Amino acid sequence: MVLVDLGRRINTAVSGAIKSNEVNDDAIDLMLKEICNALLESDVNVKLVVKLRKDIKHKLNAEGEKPGINKKKLIQKVVFDELCRLVDTETEPYKPKKGKSNVIMFVGLQGAGKTTSCTKLAVYYQRRGFKVGLVCADTFRAGAFDQLKQNATKARIPFYGSYTETNPVKVSKDGVDKFKKEKFDIIIVDTSGRHRQEEDLFQEMIEIGEAVEPNQTIMVLDASIGQAAESQSKAFKESSNFGSIILTKLDGHAKGGGAISAVAATNTPIVFIGTGEHVQDFETFSPRSFISKLLGIGDIQGLMEHVQSLDLDNKDTMKNLQEGKFTLNDFQKQMQNIMKMGPLSQIANMIPGMGQMLGQVGEDEASNKMKRMVYIMDSMTKKELDSDGQIFINEPTRIIRVAQGSGTSATEVEMILMQQRMMATMAQRTKGMMDQKAGGAGPGGFPGMPPGFKPTPQQIQQAQQRLQQNPGMMNKMMNMFGGGGMPGAGAGGMPDMNEMMKMMGGAGGGMPDMSQMMNNPQVQQMMKQFGMG
Repeated sequence: MVLVDLGRRINTAVSGAIKSNEVNDDAIDLMLKEICNALLESDVNVKLVVKLRKDIKHKLNAEGEKPGINKKKLIQKVVFDELCRLVDTETEPYKPKKGKSNVIMFVGLQGAGKTTSCTKLAVYYQRRGFKVGLVCADTFRAGAFDQLKQNATKARIPFYGSYTETNPVKVSKDGVDKFKKEKFDIIIVDTSGRHRQEEDLFQEMIEIGEAVEPNQTIMVLDASIGQAAESQSKAFKESSNFGSIILTKLDGHAKGGGAISAVAATNTPIVFIGTGEHVQDFETFSPRSFISKLLGIGDIQGLMEHVQSLDLDNKDTMKNLQEGKFTLNDFQKQMQNIMKMGPLSQIANMIPGMGQMLGQVGEDEASNKMKRMVYIMDSMTKKELDSDGQIFINEPTRIIRVAQGSGTSATEVEMILMQQRMMATMAQRTKGMMDQKAGGAGPGGFPGMPPGFKPTPQQIQQAQQRLQQNPGMMNKMMNMFGGGGMPGAGAGGMPDMNEMMKMMGGAGGGMPDMSQMMNNPQVQQMMKQFGMG
């Protein structure tokens, strides 16, 4: 991913400062030097880097003198906050309203991904109940209308364009008028890509804007463009006065600091980021979430929003969990849900520590292992999937049959069964614990409460305190992994994924080899605990 190396280097610099025996001026200066070098090498504007250094230094000096302050936590907070300010203009972007026509015009350089981004934005709003139409005003690029037509047809988005009319101003005006008459909520106009030195094309862009009178103009910016991003953005700002930016190609491996510079130079907010070619590879942009993922902290809020936007099958599983059950069928549905969520790299970067682990393993290897798990469960009969896994213990020949049918090994099938058994045992223990503590769980999943009950933050805190007093199954599992805590856990409580994978049998911190894992004494102990040994 673009900027992934930058995030790793900043993380290393901060970790070095807070792990030193004494957090003094020398340690802070070394940290700032390494952070600034990383930003400059990622094409972030030198003026921005100098300002960032001064701001971090000033805040650390001002806050560090206060009595009782934890300097290590202060460093982490100040660096995080100042990095957020680099990409946060504190400007509220335009928000379309239902019941009126909202015209959105796209501008940008050739090859930045405007047409694909138009489709992604159309799908994004369509899923939220808006009536959306696409207009192709790109009459310059050969095949532009065919591309938009193909994308729109596949996504079931109404579109307008012309093979005969060569005047983009007329095409855009006719298309917008047509969709306005048909009471469309959002009308997205895709224009030709152009360079700031192409004066005629820039004049054409101004004329299109005057013809369609957009409520919002969005510049699509290639995140890997480098230092040219700033000058190009300024030129587009002067001509089209765009109010938002969509960053594309964040799934690449190039430097991405130029995009950060463009945001600061134009004082324009980023509204969405594109992380791939498919329509689902599109995320709303939040400065804090972006920096969190950049630094490997994760973005749980973004993950929850992403999950909520998908049609995931969870009802039967949630019902089973409330009853203290977790079948192989439930396991299969959860694996299918994970596959629906998009590329593993996108999901992993939202989960604290997982992005780092996936970087060590490789997305292809992780995806292949997940697919093999799906093949295994697809080779099971309905009777086997509906069971709690005991049927395989009673009739071991079923394991051989499933392994042969899925093209995998018996060891891999046994690992699936062990993982399912772990989840089933956790579900049983959790239900038993909740019943014991609160006199029985109600149908809504909360002890003694009616269906649909939503706890207050105070009630959640009280429940967490109860779990801490009787940690039950989770505590036993943690003890197996290193005596009461996750292996390699630091001051923040997050595990070192590399150490965990090594302990589980993966060479060099990679994904564990199944046969090695099965021979691991701790895994064998766990299997006995769950009735698999």
